[in-house]
Amino acid sequence: MNIEDRIILDVRNIIPRERHPKIFNTFDGLRAGEMMVLINDHDPKPLKYQLEAERPGQMEWKYIEQGPDIWKVEIVKK
Repeated sequence: MNIEDRIILDVRNIIPRERHPKIFNTFDGLRAGEMMVLINDHDPKPLKYQLEAERPGQMEWKYIEQGPDIWKVEIVKK
């Protein structure tokens, strides 16, 4: 995967109610094989469940940092 195929999305400074829409819009804009790195201030596990439910089979999810202050997740679009 090339560096240009990766989007860094830091949502820590986004109003909480606007985070999921921003994340979903970014994910939907990815092409197959592209990745976004999500940076959050808490474990985004509920987001994972929501993505799996609303975009079944479309993503791979891998934690690259797990708190306690920062969580980073690689999300690859299949």
